[in-house]
Amino acid sequence: MEPRRTFRYGHSFFLLRALLLASLFVGVLLFLSLLTSTPGSWLGLLAGLLALYLLVYGFTPLLTSHTLLRSRVILRQGWYFRCIIPFEDTEAIGPWEGAPSQGLRASLARRTLFVVGAPVNLISIRLKTPRRFAQVLFAAAAEIVFDVDDRDAFLAAVEERKTEGTPLPAAKIPILPGRR
Repeated sequence: MEPRRTFRYGHSFFLLRALLLASLFVGVLLFLSLLTSTPGSWLGLLAGLLALYLLVYGFTPLLTSHTLLRSRVILRQGWYFRCIIPFEDTEAIGPWEGAPSQGLRASLARRTLFVVGAPVNLISIRLKTPRRFAQVLFAAAAEIVFDVDDRDAFLAAVEERKTEGTPLPAAKIPILPGRR
């Protein structure tokens, strides 16, 4: 068994969002530069901030993927979301059917966190105890729904890791010796 396996997720939502944000930002900058008397330094500062926002929220989800390790699942969505879920904290991992919210969304009524790029090949991780996520304003979720390109391969890899036996500990291993 390979120790680390990555699974890509759907990027159509993020590509469309990046294109829409880019066109909106260009439109705003053209409006400010041509129809108002905005100083050039302000336009440059605003263009830099909008480009940074577009980089982080528009393009970085196209570069990341979910990772399955021996003892945990690491869910990523760009540079702005990362969640480590040890197998011992999960109640069940399986397919999920339904209409998800795309992007990074929390459903407070269902206590579900959606980390979805495409509404197909959805997987659900039910947690033993709800967790709070800072990326969605500290909303608590007992279930996490996400997508992968190959759901069957992901679920087979999870089962392989669970049947293998005792996984490596998910806790951090201290590198420096303790205080004396």
